[in-house]
Amino acid sequence: MGVDTYHHQAIPAATGAPLLFLFHGTGGDEMQLLPIAHSVLPDAGVVAPRGDVEEHGANRFFRRHDEGIYDMEDLARATDKMSDFVRAHIAEQRPEKVVGLGYSNGANILASVVFADPTLFETVVLMHPLIPFKPQIGGTEFRTRVLVTAGREDPICPPSTTQRLMSYLKGAGARAELLWHHGGHELRPEEVNAAARFLAE
Repeated sequence: MGVDTYHHQAIPAATGAPLLFLFHGTGGDEMQLLPIAHSVLPDAGVVAPRGDVEEHGANRFFRRHDEGIYDMEDLARATDKMSDFVRAHIAEQRPEKVVGLGYSNGANILASVVFADPTLFETVVLMHPLIPFKPQIGGTEFRTRVLVTAGREDPICPPSTTQRLMSYLKGAGARAELLWHHGGHELRPEEVNAAARFLAE
């Protein structure tokens, strides 16, 4: 495992700058979230991997049996692989701060990595995550700050599932915040603005 485990786009972090990992949604690729990188964290270095699983021609980070029914064995594989990938880039760049942002399926793999090691990222933004299982939180201290954004009319991530995720995070001692918008599964400008404010804190 190393920095080239995933096909990815990378912009090295300058000395003293944070390193931002971007995780695309189903059907996206390593370019999907690059347009918002500067908006949410100006001057950060960027690492944006492409999911290594294909579902009917769409890139994903792990397999699923159906909408909201995950292949948990493959999720465990992907979590270990992504954790190693992130650690390799951290070791190579030694950034001042490590930050993650994921959308949809990308938010799910990012969340799974954080559950496995809640000290790896300083701050993460999970945009429209769907976590239909009770996570097993690794370690004894949840150091990662978490912002979750979601749509109240999201047909893929029901509000009840989002609220349950927040309960899991709070129960683990995470400093977690939630932003709702009145739309569906789409990304909205208010989410990007909230992410920028959260990451600037």
